Amino acid sequence: MKLFVSEGNPHCLKVLAALEVTGEPCQVLYVSHDERVVPFLSRPVLPALLLPSGTHLFSPNAICRYLFEVSGQGSPSQLCSRWLEWEATDLQPALLQALHMAVLQGKGAEVSKIIQGPLNYLDQNLSKGNTPYLTGEAVSVADVVLWAALHPVLSESSLASGEHKCVKAWFDHVAGMCSCRAAAQKVLQGKGLLGMKSYLQKQPAPQCRDTQLCNSSTAEGEEGERAFSEEEMEAAALTWSKALSSSPLTTARQHPVLPQEGRRNILVTSALPYVNNVPHLGNIIGCVLSADVFSRYGRLRDWNLLFVCGTDEYGTATENKAREEGLTPQQICDKYHAVHSNIYKWFQIDFDFFGRTTTEKQTEIAQNIFWRLHEREFLMEDTVEQLRCENCQRFLADRFVEGICPHCSYPEARGDQCDKCGRLINAVELREPQCKVCRQTPIIRSSKHLFLDLPKLEAQLEQWLDKSTRTGDWTANAKQITRSWLRDGLKPRCITRDLLWGTPVPHPDFKGKVFYVWFDAPIGYLSITANYTEHWEKWWKNPQQVELYNFMAKDNVPFHSVVFPCSLLGAQDNYTLVNHLIATEYLNYEDTKFSKSRGVGVFGDMAKETGIPSDVWRFYLLYVRPEGQDSAFSWADMALKNNSELLNNLGNFINRGGMFVSKFFDGCVPVMELQPEDKKLLAQVGWELQQYIQLMDKVKIRDALKHILNISRHGNQYIQVNEPWKKIKGGDAERQRAGTVTGVSVNIACLLSVMLSPYMPTVSQTIRDQLNAPPSCVNTMLQGTGTFACALSAGHCIGTVSPLFQKLEPEQIDSFKKKFGGQQPEEEPPKKKVTAQNAASTKPAAAPAAPVPAAEASAAVNGVDPEKAKQLVQAVVEQGEKVRALKVQKAEKAAITAEVAVLLDLKKQLALAEGKSPEPTPPKGKKK
Repeated sequence: MKLFVSEGNPHCLKVLAALEVTGEPCQVLYVSHDERVVPFLSRPVLPALLLPSGTHLFSPNAICRYLFEVSGQGSPSQLCSRWLEWEATDLQPALLQALHMAVLQGKGAEVSKIIQGPLNYLDQNLSKGNTPYLTGEAVSVADVVLWAALHPVLSESSLASGEHKCVKAWFDHVAGMCSCRAAAQKVLQGKGLLGMKSYLQKQPAPQCRDTQLCNSSTAEGEEGERAFSEEEMEAAALTWSKALSSSPLTTARQHPVLPQEGRRNILVTSALPYVNNVPHLGNIIGCVLSADVFSRYGRLRDWNLLFVCGTDEYGTATENKAREEGLTPQQICDKYHAVHSNIYKWFQIDFDFFGRTTTEKQTEIAQNIFWRLHEREFLMEDTVEQLRCENCQRFLADRFVEGICPHCSYPEARGDQCDKCGRLINAVELREPQCKVCRQTPIIRSSKHLFLDLPKLEAQLEQWLDKSTRTGDWTANAKQITRSWLRDGLKPRCITRDLLWGTPVPHPDFKGKVFYVWFDAPIGYLSITANYTEHWEKWWKNPQQVELYNFMAKDNVPFHSVVFPCSLLGAQDNYTLVNHLIATEYLNYEDTKFSKSRGVGVFGDMAKETGIPSDVWRFYLLYVRPEGQDSAFSWADMALKNNSELLNNLGNFINRGGMFVSKFFDGCVPVMELQPEDKKLLAQVGWELQQYIQLMDKVKIRDALKHILNISRHGNQYIQVNEPWKKIKGGDAERQRAGTVTGVSVNIACLLSVMLSPYMPTVSQTIRDQLNAPPSCVNTMLQGTGTFACALSAGHCIGTVSPLFQKLEPEQIDSFKKKFGGQQPEEEPPKKKVTAQNAASTKPAAAPAAPVPAAEASAAVNGVDPEKAKQLVQAVVEQGEKVRALKVQKAEKAAITAEVAVLLDLKKQLALAEGKSPEPTPPKGKKK
């Protein structure tokens, strides 16, 4: 075996440490950072291990695993594999950013902030164990990899954090091994962080993980510019010279789209949005927009792709909305299905089919899966305790009840899940539950239901999950959430509900019941496809030929990674299961949550009213897409990104190239004679294109967008340095140089139009129209690993060039912030009496009814006053709503305290009116 490493490369420290620990015989060769030792890779990658068979390994963690296995120390345990995965996906991005700032920017003081989160996580896990190493009593490949990754920062006394005692004890324990010390000396040569400077200078600047740190550092793209060899530059020029003359034309989609032999067949689904409300920006980016970008990209890659979605129309949420609006559930579904369709159309979501779940196909397929589960004994009966409202004479399904969360004491937890802590709960577990219809306290009664026997399916599920998560692209949060469900063992899951609006349970012993929405709704993917084509089973019963991508927000993960797959596995009908589960975190609005009732945030039907084009909305939502952690929509930031990235960077570059062609060369692309500087730019752009494709293939949508902006940034710098507007006035050589710069620039603009197509479809098409670009450029530039070829050759005539973007002015932003910030109307004069009618129309943040005078209250001490008590019940409810709204809005503490005092006084008066003691009892579960 031969191991190729370079001095100063932190990744080489891992493999040298693993080699020293295992003692495996291997020839170590030190090469320069730029040397290409893996022949089939287009760029240098180190470390690399050449096996006797001629195969190369070039992932540092894979090399370490291999060395441990061939040395007879066994395959890594499941825990060990999880640590390796965490190191690669969570720790490494933070470390690379930290090293970049410490070594190249001299900002060592910022390092502890950047790696605080990963170190906290590591410290917490180490504190729970009682072994010296991460996975047991003996050192494992996980210990070596994590120690080597952290060595550059934790071995530097100026950077090391003293807060993480368990991390320090573990790190010192591993560092005490002679083999690890020897490896560190070989890689860093005793120079510490400075030993990595030459390596880091040749790496692209890492994407900033912290907004404040980003703003405090230099502008994107100014640091860490990648160096290119002469061979890479010549290769880029050769690719450029091939042009697109032999490229196939883009063909229109033919419906129905069906799987085809010999092609990559991809089925894309987006979590079905609830039909009961208007989606806000967080809903849009979390599922349909992300799925749309990937689907558009997949079609450009010439994948055979079907993208389906639709509205989720059954369940409690719809019944609730129908009650609120005085309509039937079907009328609500019809109304809001049209609302959703129009919103997604305006946002340019390019579904192949957008359906709904209230169809005959849904009933047919859901009941078929039910019977197959029943016949195979994967269903069980049980009598459960349920909340029943005697006033409404009905059992209360999950969302017809609210109360205090038994886990985190959030006061508005639903009967199925807490919005604050995310834990799933049973309605009977709620403290102080209330019926949402009449606000009365329900009682507990028994009801017979059917359960999916998840424990019986657990072994099959784990076997499938192991393969799917290992071979597919599952986001880190999707894996983590799924593991948390499996950690303590699965429990039977109730799949029926006492509701009127839903898919009927066909079993005669359960008449009058319907399927629970989380059993029923994912089956909607199948029924929607069945309403699109009668050959739906070619997609959904064809796992050998079809790859399934599910897009959703993180709260939907367990139903798509556990419940729905168990239903399909238990049905034993060769169903296609998810291969790639893509989950986002949450998008918040400014510093709070979206709230339709409080008028906070931008909802889908409001975006159009702003006059801002849908492409700009798409761009910004994708720019802040919550991929690794929650993010926030900010008007100020949206204006900044529009004015800097779109207007001054992207739009400026594309417009300049086109204007130069029109103004200086009569609208025709000039002859281009490439110089070394031009070839370097071609190599730079080609590399950015390859990064874009690799990231998009892995559904890293936000990160891929940054490479588009990097290209236009390179282009602007190229124009600025060469000054074609000056050279055009010079002699023949200078005019020729101006022509080359101009021609190269409009060709880069053509490439950008293709790369932008998934993100900003209208802008993308507008650029190609202005450049009169050949249709063949659309799909061929993204084939394979990416081809940046000359699409607009000398003599090509372009169209009319005009600006692509408009500036967002400060006064516009101020106006939007006020409009969507949830300002409340002025409080009305105190009401003397609260009736059921006006209580029902009162919004949560509206003024409460006036407190009953103390004199009147004291008169009721010796006797009950039912009329007054009735008024006070409503007043307490309204004031409680106001307090909750203020807490959600994170209002000032003094304001909340004042309103809480009013609430307590109202409760005292109510107690007096009911003939009870006015002394309050401490609320259950509250910390004193």
